[in-house]
Amino acid sequence: MEETKSKILLVEDDSNFGNVLKNYLELNDFDVILERDGRLGLAAFQREKFDICLLDVMMPHVDGFTLAEEIRDIDPDIPLFFLSAKTMKDDILTGYKLGADDYITKPFDSEVLLMKIKAILKRNEETRQETENKEFDMGIYHFNPRLRELSWSGKTQTLSPKENELLRMLCEFKNDLLPRETALKRIWGSDTYFNGRSMDVYIAKLRKYLKEDEKVEIVNIHGNGFRLVVQE
Repeated sequence: MEETKSKILLVEDDSNFGNVLKNYLELNDFDVILERDGRLGLAAFQREKFDICLLDVMMPHVDGFTLAEEIRDIDPDIPLFFLSAKTMKDDILTGYKLGADDYITKPFDSEVLLMKIKAILKRNEETRQETENKEFDMGIYHFNPRLRELSWSGKTQTLSPKENELLRMLCEFKNDLLPRETALKRIWGSDTYFNGRSMDVYIAKLRKYLKEDEKVEIVNIHGNGFRLVVQE
């Protein structure tokens, strides 16, 4: 089976530089979408799923820093590099304060950039696999996210993908607050009213599955989110 290529969003308003970098990354087995300004870059990020973002800082319509904030609102965990001719310390610090994984000043060595991209994608893949392989015990329940199975008392419930991801997040935040916004952005992509109503439906389904053990409960923290309470 052909291996899926990692997908890069490259937002760069210098068309010559953007095309050269896009071609170089594609020659190294990446799938690259190139957009010319921050507004188009945001539209692309809202439309498609990416593994990493490479953002120029000085762009028309929406600058790279503003675009980074918008992207982080949608996906707080997406790796993000700034590629910028701005070398002032304040600009570099602003980039890192926005959660950048790296701030690379132009001109730069494309091979070094390539190695940095590969390193962070490898790290994220290893982290993702560790998380996916982790299993959870809650009272009488055993939860295997990789198989999407919730088991108890000889019964097994196969969860839908969204049920599975929501329960996984609740388990990761066990006995602590899982903010509504965090869950909505990671699973649904945005925290709109309609997505919020959809998540409430999935919470109700999970509560039904967990009703067999009174020591396990999903508590609604009004206006803030949910808490998976597991009494030891």
